[in-house]
Amino acid sequence: MTTPLILTPSGRGPIPPALVMVCAILAILQIAFFPLYYGRGWIFEEGGLGVPTDFINVWSAGRLVLDGHPAWAYDWDIQKKVQVAVLGQTYPGNFAWHYPPPFLFIAALLAKLPYAVAFIGWACVSAVPYLVVMRAIVGRPFGLLLALAFPVIFTNVLVGQNGFLTASLIGGLLVLLPTRPILAGICLGLLSYKPQYGVLFPLVLLAAAQWRAFVSAGVTTVALALASWLIFGTESWQAFFKWMPMFSQAFLVEGRAPWGKMQSLFALVRYFDGSETLAWTLHWMLVAAVVVSLVWLWRSNARYEWKAAALAVGAVLATPYLFLYDVMVLAIAIGFIVRVGLSEGFLRHELPVFGLALVMLVAYQFLGAAPTGLGATLLVAALIGIRIGDSLHAKSGGATPFKASAVVHGTNSLG
Repeated sequence: MTTPLILTPSGRGPIPPALVMVCAILAILQIAFFPLYYGRGWIFEEGGLGVPTDFINVWSAGRLVLDGHPAWAYDWDIQKKVQVAVLGQTYPGNFAWHYPPPFLFIAALLAKLPYAVAFIGWACVSAVPYLVVMRAIVGRPFGLLLALAFPVIFTNVLVGQNGFLTASLIGGLLVLLPTRPILAGICLGLLSYKPQYGVLFPLVLLAAAQWRAFVSAGVTTVALALASWLIFGTESWQAFFKWMPMFSQAFLVEGRAPWGKMQSLFALVRYFDGSETLAWTLHWMLVAAVVVSLVWLWRSNARYEWKAAALAVGAVLATPYLFLYDVMVLAIAIGFIVRVGLSEGFLRHELPVFGLALVMLVAYQFLGAAPTGLGATLLVAALIGIRIGDSLHAKSGGATPFKASAVVHGTNSLG
């Protein structure tokens, strides 16, 4: 039997001063340091040439849509010609467009704007729902500071990626599910622009008997597919399915992007020169463990915050194709943990482990291509596992070994 999903009210406990200080420092560094350091070499170089970065594939795909050739967005050679014309220079490799046709709606809207305006606008506009969701998860204004402190913001804005959108849709799904399952399902349907998340969430909804959310997600996904088919034509879907195997071959077999840039277990094995067979074997073992754990957890009477946090972490761990900007989803899991910590107190080890996870995320900027995001994800997963184990132990009538170490002090009134 499944249990009702209840997001408990956020308590008004004090915020540990150390947590406020660390979050404030990280937020200030990201807001102030970014434009100072990258102001002249972010979107354009000093000579006026465009900097080759991920956002160019979004804008150029949208440009092809506006020119009446949406299917051409998937052609690597045509895409690159458009990109080179926009940037004013060529570059090695490809920034290939690989999203399903519904995401062409957003690309086309962005391409109506000049490239630099679209780049900045995308970062700013997509950050708004992320901030709103983090505020709702934490249940207090401190959620905004926590959201701005998450170190992956730096990478996401730098390359113009969609990490804010992914995090806000997953966070919106988890916040709305207990009380607004239909809206939660719409969030999941919109997340279909990231097909790699297409298995884990529906399985959990089925396990938890969240039928309205499940149906709503399915209807939304189908509606988006039909709308894109009507607007962009059959050729766009044919091109998507034609080029997807080539994309997978390039990034999951040939490793055209350095393995350290991807933050999955699969990529970690390849990063240390493990074979492709070993990498897939270990990764699918991890996926199986994640699926079994989440199905069991969501059918249990565990606190909803732990279910939500575990699902967010599971989404990050389950996909082999995961760059650092997608680790923005980890902020959602941290938000739920912080919600409970602010209400009931943090366990003694939690804030230091949070700090270590943040250090690992920051370290990526200095190490270049290294799978530090996977390490941070595993640390957060461990925190959730300890909390769930502690809760189940207490409900079984045993002692609560970590209870005595809860932080009950704090004088900060922020939030």
